[in-house]
Amino acid sequence: MSEKVTDIIQALQELEEDSTIPKNIKLKIVDTISLLHEETDMSIKVSRALQTLEDLTDDVNIEAFTRSQIFNIVSMLELLS
Repeated sequence: MSEKVTDIIQALQELEEDSTIPKNIKLKIVDTISLLHEETDMSIKVSRALQTLEDLTDDVNIEAFTRSQIFNIVSMLELLS
C-alpha cells in the first residue's frame, strides 16, 4: 500500500473517531476505509472510495467543517486516479 493511501486512511480514521459525526456517516467512512484496504486494482479502489465520499458530501447531517475535511480527502484520492 502506498504512502498516499496510508495518509488517506489515516485522515478517514481521524474522522471516524470524531464524536460529533453522526453514526450513519461514520459507517460510510468505515466502509470507505475497508474499500481502500481491499486487494484490488488501485483505480477500482479509488473510484469506489470517491463515489462513497461524494455521496457523503450531499448528506444534510454533515457539519460544514466535516464536509470540508471530506472534500480534502476526495482531493487526495483524485490525485491517485
